[in-house]
Amino acid sequence: MQALAEKRLKDAQVLYRNGRFDGAYYLAGYVVECALKACIAKKTKRHDFPDKKLTEKIYTHDLSKLLDTAGLAPSLKHEFQNDPALEVKWGFVRDWNEQSRYETHGRKSRKKSHDMLEAVGGHIGVLVCIRKYW
Repeated sequence: MQALAEKRLKDAQVLYRNGRFDGAYYLAGYVVECALKACIAKKTKRHDFPDKKLTEKIYTHDLSKLLDTAGLAPSLKHEFQNDPALEVKWGFVRDWNEQSRYETHGRKSRKKSHDMLEAVGGHIGVLVCIRKYW
């Protein structure tokens, strides 16, 4: 999942550079989904039989729910105290959902995808923060 998150970030950046803004926005959100699932996977031992309730929580695209399932909500809250700009970025990222793959954002596409890429993959973005925990 770590490698997939990194690959999808590069894919989103390529889409953005080539004017495919809606696709860039969608993939940037998917990057965070993969990163959070990598954190969840880290907690799973190789021969563990997964708890059914945990498994059900993992099969979601809701980033806030995945953050909770990964056990990172308290850590992220602490990160926000140290860097309020990160909290703003999380607020932007948190609003992403898998339905965005079907959406077009019209004239707002370029800005929305730029803001999402910056929030996810920027120098002090959400992915940088999540990498600390995977």
